[in-house]
This record gives sequence, C-alpha cells and structure tokens, in this order.
Amino acid sequence: MSEKLEAQTCTPCRGGIPPLERAEAEALLAETPGWTLADEAGRLERSFTFRNFAQALAFVDGVGRLAEEQGHHPEISFGWGHATVSWRTKKIKGLHRNDFVMAAKTSELAQRIGEG
Repeated sequence: MSEKLEAQTCTPCRGGIPPLERAEAEALLAETPGWTLADEAGRLERSFTFRNFAQALAFVDGVGRLAEEQGHHPEISFGWGHATVSWRTKKIKGLHRNDFVMAAKTSELAQRIGEG
C-alpha cells in the first residue's frame, strides 16, 4: 500500500517538465475528496466553511505555514466563515503531484480546525 498523500513531502519542482495529463490528475483527484479540477485540469480548487471568522483565519494562517514549510504556495481567498484554496504549479503552468500532496494536507488541516 502506498503512503497517503497527506503524509508525503513536496519535491522541488524547478520547471522543465510537463504538467500532469488529465488522466493522471483524475487518478490523484480520487485520493483528495472534495477537491475539483478547474481550468481544464490545470488547477485544483476547494471551498471550505467554518463556524466563524476566527476559524477561517486560523485555517488560512495554517495553510500559509504549511506552504512555507513545503515550499509550495496556493492562491487563497477567505472571509467570515469561509475560505477557497487553489493549487497549481506555476513553473509548469499546470498540475504536479505536489499540488495533490498539498491539497490532502490542506484538507487534513481543515478537519483539525473544525471545518463544517
């Protein structure tokens, strides 16, 4: 059995490789419940809901810390009780396995904070 995505570490992506094909992205998407492919399978996105602004802010702060630790950074928008996170590897203008690793880690963080 392979290691769960949320337990993996991002590998440095310096560009020069092709983004994941749609079929590869869809296979990894099955391991990241709640996430959707956007922009013709070039981006991963998910919206989260929280009980209040403080939880949404704590989530965004946690995603930021996680992004810094892993060296892979998302687009995030948030407000009172909600946040939307989007993952894409900018250097390859599409999706990389790292995006799915980070999506899984993001979902795990949302559960710990109390999403829903």
